Amino acid sequence: MSFEGSTLINWPAYSQARSELGAGFVRILGYFREDGVKSVAAIEAAMRSLNAAAMVIPAHTLKGEARQFGAEPLADLAEAIEVIARDCVEMQDTPEEALEHIVQLRPLFVETLTLLEREANPIVARKPVAGGGFGRRAIPTGFGED
Repeated sequence: MSFEGSTLINWPAYSQARSELGAGFVRILGYFREDGVKSVAAIEAAMRSLNAAAMVIPAHTLKGEARQFGAEPLADLAEAIEVIARDCVEMQDTPEEALEHIVQLRPLFVETLTLLEREANPIVARKPVAGGGFGRRAIPTGFGED
């Protein structure tokens, strides 16, 4: 499944979180990475063992943390998994219905995290100036060029 980068993040919400968290933003984004990796793995493991109860907390955690950074599609997907899991626990059923959502979860998490981390990185990748620019040697454009 492919996601459009501009729609994966609610950029005004992201900017608000960045502003509110200040100097701690990058550290908290790191926690989101760590928690997200664990949550996705836990949800996948719970699906493999058909354990709906084991899906609830990691899906809930991922949902909340994703919303904090404006990652609405990821939060919505985690919420869908959480709702299905809670319903299955209540009905004492297995969570096969969540499978299609869980299959989408890891790629969406990775793509979302990539966008968030790229935006948070203070070092922006810059294209070299054509011809090398003032005081710079031209950068070879092909193999074997010096």
